[in-house]
Amino acid sequence: MAKSTTTKKTGDSTKHAAKTTRQQNAEKGFTASKTLADNLQAVLVDLLDLAIQGKQAHWNVVGRNFRDTHRQLDEIIDDARTFSDTIAERMRALHAVPDGRSATIAKTSSLPEFPAGEVSTTETIDLVTERLEAAVGTARDVHDAVDEEDPTSADLLHAIIERLEQFAWMVSAENRSPAGR
Repeated sequence: MAKSTTTKKTGDSTKHAAKTTRQQNAEKGFTASKTLADNLQAVLVDLLDLAIQGKQAHWNVVGRNFRDTHRQLDEIIDDARTFSDTIAERMRALHAVPDGRSATIAKTSSLPEFPAGEVSTTETIDLVTERLEAAVGTARDVHDAVDEEDPTSADLLHAIIERLEQFAWMVSAENRSPAGR
């Protein structure tokens, strides 16, 4: 679309005011560098994978404390989905393009693959803790570079790290014995 110009009369002088299109308006503001976009993309795919693998665990967990584990997995899944949406929308606000396609997630996630079939609650706890810690690791790895370029995006990472670390602690406590005993 071409930019159009309008003529405005103000008093005795005539001024030319530029009129912008919707497309041009969408491109104003802060734009993420490739590095910032790549860093946010890395967090995005780990969060999407965490939600997917959480559902796999949720559907196939069996054994003692099934109900509590099953319900806790839903909390993790809900937060991972919410956080992934927040990161993807932040990327769009910075004129970066998020990629949440399944092939991209499978190829670029830092999370190990979740096993197929039924998994005991004890093993599920360890597997989910490992995946939570991997997602936190990615967010921590990119945090400083993100913060340097865009402190607002780094604030989002703070919330993600805080919540996922809390989940990792709570989930892993299921398999722990009291210290010193």
